[in-house]
Amino acid sequence: MGRGTDGAARTDNGMTMHIFLFGAGYSARAFARLARDEADTIAGTTRSETKFGLLRAAGIKPLAFDGAAVSPQIADELARATHIVVSAAPSDAGDPVIAAARDLLVNATPALRWIGYLSTVGVYGNHDGAWIDETTGCRPRPGRSDHRLEAETEWRYLAAERGVPLAILRLSGIYGPGRNAFVNLDNGTARRIVKPGQIFNRIHVDDIAGSLLHLARIEADGVFNVTDDEPAPPQDVVAFAAGLMGMVPPPEIDFDTADLTPMARSFYGENKRVSNAKLKATGYRFVHPNYRAALTSMWEKGEWRMD
Repeated sequence: MGRGTDGAARTDNGMTMHIFLFGAGYSARAFARLARDEADTIAGTTRSETKFGLLRAAGIKPLAFDGAAVSPQIADELARATHIVVSAAPSDAGDPVIAAARDLLVNATPALRWIGYLSTVGVYGNHDGAWIDETTGCRPRPGRSDHRLEAETEWRYLAAERGVPLAILRLSGIYGPGRNAFVNLDNGTARRIVKPGQIFNRIHVDDIAGSLLHLARIEADGVFNVTDDEPAPPQDVVAFAAGLMGMVPPPEIDFDTADLTPMARSFYGENKRVSNAKLKATGYRFVHPNYRAALTSMWEKGEWRMD
């Protein structure tokens, strides 16, 4: 990706990039910060006008979207958008973006060339610690992951009708500045809960932003697991972070006797190792290939506190 003689940002096929973000949350803002020197424009939505400042700081033109109605301002931005990124979460009622803007997305986005949809590795469900990839069958639990899989299907239908490529990014557990083991250790909420054989996948927000920009540049189509190289037990991550901080790690707690909310306990019902080989095959190289590299970098640079 570069810029033409007219100064406009161009993708790998030599075309300009105007980005629209449906749901400019933690990951989407990181993407915008990375993409803003390359994109001609970036606009994005939030449900609360109190977050407009956060969006502007990330280089995003903020727009209000309540999940029910599309404003004329959003319609104007969509009319020139070349790349749309969707991170708004679905609910029991389905995908809010499709419910509110389907006709607009199909019929009033003449410049659109690519859609990116942020999903979750939770759609795979439990695989008892086995390695899986994008060809593995999905068996999500009822609830949030089930809704994500349904939304993936809705977006596939929309992209096919519109005639543009759709990249579905299945993200593992997200961490980064302001959301990490250092923060939990610092505020006294970190726990080392041990369930023998339990593995979790994780991804630093820098690599969500990087992989998303990479896939947008090449206008990739298909499903891509966005997770680092090393699924690991959660207690190991806490212990490593404590070591960097020069702290004694909290004591280990047996999962069976741990005081956990039903939602927290349910996360331990999924155990799998998710491969990122397909994403790497597109040419993407991870900024943080594992949690040790990521935590070491964050600690040494003092980048663990901020959003």
